[in-house]
Amino acid sequence: MSLKSSDGAGPELEWIKSSHSTADGPSCVEVATAPDRILVRDSKNPTGPRLALAPTTWAAFVPYASGR
Repeated sequence: MSLKSSDGAGPELEWIKSSHSTADGPSCVEVATAPDRILVRDSKNPTGPRLALAPTTWAAFVPYASGR
């Protein structure tokens, strides 16, 4: 789980950007883990909507997305 405290207002999610997104390349997706779900968002719109997935659903999706 990737959580870190902020100013005492509760934990903040640590978002990890896709390795396919570079400083001079296209924006991509970011992923964060929470205790009971995996969150996915568009890196161009960090305050926009988020997709929440069960950990088992995420685990089934990753091999498909990576082409393995």
